[in-house]
Amino acid sequence: MSGLRVLVVDDERPALDELTYLLDADPRVAEVVACPSATDTLRILREREVDCVFLDIQMPGLSGLELAEVLGRFKQPPPVVFVTAHEQHAVEAFDLRAVDYVLKPVRPERLAEAVRRVLAAGAPPEPAPDTQVAVERGGVTRFVDRGEITHVEAQGDYARLHTAAGDAYLVRVPLTTLEEQWAEAGFHRIHRSLLVALAHVTEVRSDAGRTTVMVGDTELPVSRRHSRALRDVLVRRARAGGPAR
Repeated sequence: MSGLRVLVVDDERPALDELTYLLDADPRVAEVVACPSATDTLRILREREVDCVFLDIQMPGLSGLELAEVLGRFKQPPPVVFVTAHEQHAVEAFDLRAVDYVLKPVRPERLAEAVRRVLAAGAPPEPAPDTQVAVERGGVTRFVDRGEITHVEAQGDYARLHTAAGDAYLVRVPLTTLEEQWAEAGFHRIHRSLLVALAHVTEVRSDAGRTTVMVGDTELPVSRRHSRALRDVLVRRARAGGPAR
């Protein structure tokens, strides 16, 4: 079956019928299953697979936020779009990694945008194009492939680029700037003075509360502030089978 299989959850029948109708009219949607409660949602999901869940928030029993938290524990959590009349839950919704947050009354064009975001969330990420970095040494400008850079070390207003071949180059760019520009290429902050290329990380070590990563034969410190985020992004990268973003 081509197109999205959508589960719509709302305890108010008029809202459920309207959302079902609007989604069914979208050519990108192949099937819409209407559900009046969180309890029925869990039963349906045990019996069939869906590609996304459009979910009301304020419902009797298990709320939409509580249901989304349960869905987030699934081995393969379905993308969730919240559809609600209440603005105040937006922060909680996105903390639960909701794909979108649509306010009632639902406009067809706004719902179409939510469907687009669901499709985009399910698409494999495009690899960031590799980039050559211009570096100077002894009056000679060289071009280093960014993919060869294993980690970057802050040195004041400069940054030192370390490569897999063991070379090091000083560039006049602050580490914070490189962190912003190279995030999509898989460079991650692990310390106030260090960025690491996740593709070059071979091990994460923890000993007596101290965390380090191995990049080739080099062991780099990970600050406590960044250790949790690093583990999370490495797990996501492993699950996706590609660069973490």
